Amino acid sequence: VQLQASGGGLVQAGGSLRLSCAASGHTFSIGGMGWFRQAPGKDREIVAAINWSSGTTYYTDSVKGRLTTSKDNAKNTVYLQMNDLSPEDTAVYFCAAHGRRLGLGLVQAVYNYWGQGTLVTVSS
Repeated sequence: VQLQASGGGLVQAGGSLRLSCAASGHTFSIGGMGWFRQAPGKDREIVAAINWSSGTTYYTDSVKGRLTTSKDNAKNTVYLQMNDLSPEDTAVYFCAAHGRRLGLGLVQAVYNYWGQGTLVTVSS
């Protein structure tokens, strides 16, 4: 499975961005996908996750109500709509995929495939 993330950029505080992650290759093996981010000097953390079949989602507390992940199975694409962004959201955002059919991938260790990352910069 190959993952191609896009949609990052520079936005002012309070603004919005939508990230996309297109999967190719053996997409039938995908059980779920996740969004992670890594801010300068910090560890990579999970932001959101989605089950590929059920559409069940998970969000880390700091983004609840502002970020929404969704999927388009026909396009093998997952999205991360980011609203009301703040400078604290500045990070490289990564999409990732795993093969577990049940539940959500909440830890990095379950993810087999990673995209290249896309930079989101939020100015104050």
